[in-house]
Amino acid sequence: MTVTGRLSDRVAFDEPTGVTTATGGQITSWAERISGIWAGFRYLRGGEVVLAARLSGKQPAVVTVRLAPETLAIKPHWRLRNLRDGLAYEIKAIVPTADRAFLEITCEATK
Repeated sequence: MTVTGRLSDRVAFDEPTGVTTATGGQITSWAERISGIWAGFRYLRGGEVVLAARLSGKQPAVVTVRLAPETLAIKPHWRLRNLRDGLAYEIKAIVPTADRAFLEITCEATK
């Protein structure tokens, strides 16, 4: 199966925006910058990490999107959202494929 045959999900990309509270604190919210991009998900082996005496599951994935002017604007500090199930993913790395036709985005599901 070709890569294009696996681009069966729609995703959106959100940029973090900071809002200052009345007490001077920062609240991070997200602003949608790109939406409706066809993507393919390849899930990697998940892991478990103990944080503050709690077990927290992690689900890493590699998401493939076509390389285009709009997808070249994606930054590693943004997040990716699967529009089908609403899950958000923290972007870890963005790498073009060898043929430079696609971007492979390594990310991890967030709660």
